[in-house]
Amino acid sequence: MIEIIKHLLYSDVGSDLNNLAILIYRVLLGFELFRVHGLKKFRVENGQREHVPNPLHLPDKLNGIVATFSDTVVPFLLMLGVCTRLILLPVIGVTAIGYFVVHRKDSAEVRDVPYMYTLSFLFLLVTGAGTFSVDHYLLQSFFNQ
Repeated sequence: MIEIIKHLLYSDVGSDLNNLAILIYRVLLGFELFRVHGLKKFRVENGQREHVPNPLHLPDKLNGIVATFSDTVVPFLLMLGVCTRLILLPVIGVTAIGYFVVHRKDSAEVRDVPYMYTLSFLFLLVTGAGTFSVDHYLLQSFFNQ
């Protein structure tokens, strides 16, 4: 179990410049996700909140919780680099379902947004948060790596 936790937290992309680039990438991507999609969760237009598609027919409350968590909480955890690989799983699920299910019959221009988000988050899933992250600090503090 300890080895799995170490693997989930470890991320070093080779140099300080690369790790700085991952930090900037994480912060900008997380900020954009929250600014464009997260803030919609708090807006009320015409007396109603944003409609969240439910193509998997999950219970409405669960569907709303996952979508809201992915667009409001995950961006901040991502910017800080907290449990990065784990917190990306729900947002990858939401964006991939958006691409493959919700927008499958839409034009390439419409499908492009969930496609690019999915690729971006998959990239971070593979690379991890880099050394300028809470993940790296936790790894160093608890496992003396």
